[in-house]
Amino acid sequence: MSTTTNILLSGVGGQGVLLASYVLSQAAMAEGLDVKQSEVHGMSQRGGSVMSHLRFGQHVWSPLVTQGTADLLLSFEALEALRYVHWLQPGGLLVYNTLRVNPSTVAAGLATYPDAIRDRIATAWDNVRPVDATALAEQAGTAKAANMVLLGAIADQLPFKPETWRGIIERVVPPKTVEANVRAFELGRAAGR
Repeated sequence: MSTTTNILLSGVGGQGVLLASYVLSQAAMAEGLDVKQSEVHGMSQRGGSVMSHLRFGQHVWSPLVTQGTADLLLSFEALEALRYVHWLQPGGLLVYNTLRVNPSTVAAGLATYPDAIRDRIATAWDNVRPVDATALAEQAGTAKAANMVLLGAIADQLPFKPETWRGIIERVVPPKTVEANVRAFELGRAAGR
């Protein structure tokens, strides 16, 4: 990765994209890095697309990741992975949740969800790690922790200490969900290896 790390997170409203982006930004700051972050909510409250840009390094001037420059694309839903894969730079890593969430246009019958989405992703990009984050989160105790599973899946790709990750997670999630979220993160870390 370059001196500035560029991460793009994409998903559907309600999946915890913004919390995951916040955890990433807090971890980078805890490690003494300069961080810039920006988010696009769109129609997120109605199941629409959500995207968060995150950049960190010694000196970062802009919060926006430009197309073709992302080191890492973390997608919370398969179609969102395919939709934003062109934001990756050559050799960039795509980690995505294999979950299928029908966009509002599909739910309304105005469009169809693409067939063989996993094959399409594999054809579009070669450095891909699909993760069944929802199943792993359920194994950890709550499906809502799929975002922590995905963070765990990319943890070894980032320069953050294990105790930094745990400290941030313990600080930002509701107290009664800390252990489930930490378990989800660790299950994701194992899946990402």
